Amino acid sequence: MKRSDSPCRLEIKELSLAFGGVKALAGVSFDVRVGEVAAIIGPNGAGKTSILNCVSGLYRPQEGQVLFTGGAGETADLTRKKPHQIARLGVARSFQNIELFRHMTVLENLMLGRHIHMRGGVLDAAFYRWRQRPEEIENRREVEEVIDFLEIESIRHKPVGTLPYGLQKRVELGRALALDPQLLLLDEPMAGMNSEEKEDMARFVLDINEERGITTVLIEHDMGVVMDLSDWVVVLDFGVVIAAGTPDDVRRNPAVVQAYLGEEDVVSA
Repeated sequence: MKRSDSPCRLEIKELSLAFGGVKALAGVSFDVRVGEVAAIIGPNGAGKTSILNCVSGLYRPQEGQVLFTGGAGETADLTRKKPHQIARLGVARSFQNIELFRHMTVLENLMLGRHIHMRGGVLDAAFYRWRQRPEEIENRREVEEVIDFLEIESIRHKPVGTLPYGLQKRVELGRALALDPQLLLLDEPMAGMNSEEKEDMARFVLDINEERGITTVLIEHDMGVVMDLSDWVVVLDFGVVIAAGTPDDVRRNPAVVQAYLGEEDVVSA
C-alpha cells in the first residue's frame, strides 16, 4: 500500500523537547497527510504523548516547528500558540487519563466542547433572547449530531461520573468531536477497555475518518488496532523516530522489531 498524495495536514519539523537534563524528543520529524489515520507507537517513555502535547500547545518545545494546514489551505505555526488558539484553528484532542467534568451530564460536557464556537459576551447575556438563543440552538444541534453519531442518546442526561469507563472514553471522544476539528489527536483512546469496547471505539475512529473526513493521529499500544486502523505509522524510541511507513512496512522493520514489537509479534502479524 502506497501513501496518499494528499497535502500535509500536520508537519513536525526537527522537534526537540527537554525537561532539565532529560530529552523527551530529539529532532523528531514526520508529517500527516489530509484524510489519514496516523499512529504513533513506541515503548513507554518514548515521547509519544509529548508530541501530542507540543501539537496541542500544552508543551513548548525548545527547538523545531509544528505546522498545521487548515481546510482553507493556510498554514499556521503552532509552536508558540496557546491551547485555545490551537483549538480555534481546528485541532482537538482526547487524553490518556479521562479529563471530563464528572459531576456534569454527558450533554453538558459535550456542550463545553463547543465553547470556541460561542461568541456571546456580557452584552449578549443581557439580551439573551434575541442574541444568544439562536447561537445556543445551533451549538445544541451540532452536539446532538455527535450524540447520535456515537450512539450515546440514552445517557445524554446522566452525570459522567456514574458511567462505565468505556462510555466515559466515548464521551471524551464526543467532546473532542463537538469542537468540529480538522485534526483529531487521540491519546490511547482504547486503554483500559475490554475487547467489545475496543471494537466499538475502533469502529468510531474509522467512521470519524471516513464519514466525517477528519484527519486523525492516535497513540495506541494495541498493535492489532494500529495495524487495522492506520494508514501511516511513526515509531519512536527514546525520543527519536526510528521508523515511519505503512503498517506492513513497519511490522517488518528490524529496528522496530528490536525496539518494540518483538520477534513473535512480527511473525504472528
